[in-house]
Amino acid sequence: MNLLRRSCTAAAAEELPANCVNPDTLQNCGKFDHTRSAQVLWKDFVMKTDSTIAHSHTQPTTQAELLIQAQQRKKRGFRMGVGATWGVLLLVLIFLFSGQSILGFQTIKLDAEFMRKNLGFIGSGLGETLLISSSSILLAICLALLAALGRLSTFPPIYALSTFYVSLIRGTPLYLQIFFFFLALPQLGINLSGFTAGVFALGLNYGAYMSETFRAGLASVSKGQREAAAAIGMTPGQTMRRVILPQALRFAIPPMGNDFISMTKDSALVAATGFVHEVMWRAVKVGRAQFNNLEALLMAAMFYWIMTLILTFFQSRLEARLAKGDR
Repeated sequence: MNLLRRSCTAAAAEELPANCVNPDTLQNCGKFDHTRSAQVLWKDFVMKTDSTIAHSHTQPTTQAELLIQAQQRKKRGFRMGVGATWGVLLLVLIFLFSGQSILGFQTIKLDAEFMRKNLGFIGSGLGETLLISSSSILLAICLALLAALGRLSTFPPIYALSTFYVSLIRGTPLYLQIFFFFLALPQLGINLSGFTAGVFALGLNYGAYMSETFRAGLASVSKGQREAAAAIGMTPGQTMRRVILPQALRFAIPPMGNDFISMTKDSALVAATGFVHEVMWRAVKVGRAQFNNLEALLMAAMFYWIMTLILTFFQSRLEARLAKGDR
């Protein structure tokens, strides 16, 4: 800044009359105001600089900038259109349960007082729901990884065990599997609580489906990387841990997010045991007791929907972060 001021002063000095020998002392320059001239030049310089900066920010100078701005406007318009459509659909949904009548069409009337009193009771089951889902997804990841490795094994018993597990679990309903762990295992002397039976059933069921995701992730790593790892002296175990698994897990994380979101809803089936007090169990209990089943189930649906929206948001952020490595 001082250098710019000195430059302006020097420029002002060039405008001095011939009888001004020393510009700094202004003794022989009665008609020339050195300080005022420097200030005017400085103000002109600042105004031109600000104008140049503002012009560069407001008006793009290249075709690439114009294209980027057009793409940004298109994205903003698309998001605004999606948000407006969501708003309209929500208003329609609210109207359907408002109890109002329009043009001879009668909407559903709900007991608002019942919903207000029991909202907290049903919502207190969210912790149990998330605990069941989190425990089950961890078990499912372990089983899916083992099953995927077994599907890629060249040892016949391991391959047969993996394919048998996937075929059996995928071929039977989840609801049946929950009751099998809860009711059938005690016949063998294995007594499981409703929570444990639900976690085992969900983990085994989703593990069978997720094994295909892990198998595809493992198969996506090219053969050349395996050969390169062997060429530098890595053992098969080191190749799997340091080369193949990191890439396969990165490929499998987005589908795992979808599975976890689905599991939060399927955890409602665990309420059938009658001993796990999650969202669905509480909704059914209070709805039957007060003959307001519709209101209770709608509140449960609202909680599940909110959980799904939150988890979907975090999943999209995670996918966007992982996608940066592909560019």
